[in-house]
Amino acid sequence: MTSKKLTHFILAAMILGIIAGYLIYQFGAESGLANQYVSYVSILTDIFLRLIKMIIAPLVFATLVVGIARMGDASTIGRVGLKTFSWFIAMSGVSLLLGLLMVNLLDPGVGVNLPIPELGASTGLSKGGFNLAQFIQHIFPTSIVDSMAKNEILQIVVFALFFGVAAGSMGPRAEELVRNLDMLSHIMLKITTAVMKFAPVAVFAAVSTVIAENGVGILMTYGKFMLSFYCSILLLWLVIILISALVLKGRTFQLVSMLRQPVLLAFSTASSEAAYPMTLEQVERFGCKNKIASFVLPVGYSFNLDGSMMYCSFAALFIAQVYSIEMEISQQLMMLLVLMITSKGIAGVPRASLVVIAATLTQFNLPEAGVLLILGVDHFLDMARSATNVLGNGLATAVISKWEGELDPHQSNL
Repeated sequence: MTSKKLTHFILAAMILGIIAGYLIYQFGAESGLANQYVSYVSILTDIFLRLIKMIIAPLVFATLVVGIARMGDASTIGRVGLKTFSWFIAMSGVSLLLGLLMVNLLDPGVGVNLPIPELGASTGLSKGGFNLAQFIQHIFPTSIVDSMAKNEILQIVVFALFFGVAAGSMGPRAEELVRNLDMLSHIMLKITTAVMKFAPVAVFAAVSTVIAENGVGILMTYGKFMLSFYCSILLLWLVIILISALVLKGRTFQLVSMLRQPVLLAFSTASSEAAYPMTLEQVERFGCKNKIASFVLPVGYSFNLDGSMMYCSFAALFIAQVYSIEMEISQQLMMLLVLMITSKGIAGVPRASLVVIAATLTQFNLPEAGVLLILGVDHFLDMARSATNVLGNGLATAVISKWEGELDPHQSNL
């Protein structure tokens, strides 16, 4: 299945999913058919995501070890790491600040007709993953086997860094192992190609079950909030692309075009993780060397979540507006600083963005119960966040490659 054909199949699956979900909600809600449909058909999406997760751990480990082993000395690794984290911090700041500006400009929480939860209502969210000190400690694995079993990407990255540096220092003696790991990464990508044939079915299941469970009416109820957020996300896309174009010049839009398939997959499944293997494949086709891409991409999945960053600041201020709580500019800027730090600890936490938002609300005397306002539409918003995360990480990989002089000038066929 060609790239364009798969994209068309995914788009068609989304449209059919919306239609099927609407019909099931309309005619099966009272009889219980909708609930049965959701419980059984959602299995298809779960199977697809499980297959993708099955690939990620060995793929991240193999590609990163090969990249590090062939990157050179420790000073090269340190230089690439410094550039990578500098870019991530800068883009996180841009995403948070833009979210703050847009929510103040559009006022999506002012004058909305929504049932406001009581102040003491429980959100049911655990904020255990919010503790930054625990997150820093959690970065370092006690067992690489356990890390791989749980798909702890950041822990796999840390172990692969040590492993790759050690392998590189052994010179020719480790070359055979490095070649075998390189072959392992290509095998994983071959498996990805096979798994991706199942993507349209998973997309149909994901979209139809969400509509069948909630109906399209919920989109109307939260129309102002969702429209404001999607407009803000599109503006963030434009900003990220333009900033990247300062480095990549005219090739920026070629890369954006090449990323359309992983972005669409992340959007339709509401999972940026599902698009990781395809994103890696596309940035390498664009000309990014494997030794750079295999480092920047997995680290970006923990530290460069541009869409999630914007959502955190946007949703927190939206909740304040709904409860008619005025926040001074100084308080809002302080919230940005808090989110900049705490959001780096959300990787691997279920409903990660909601956890960070809930924890941040309590720090600024805002009602944590406000999170209940956005729970119902969080999946639809997560679609935009996931797609943005993929776009941001793909562009970041190309930018770092360009800075390192490791971007092939040859333009691959789309």
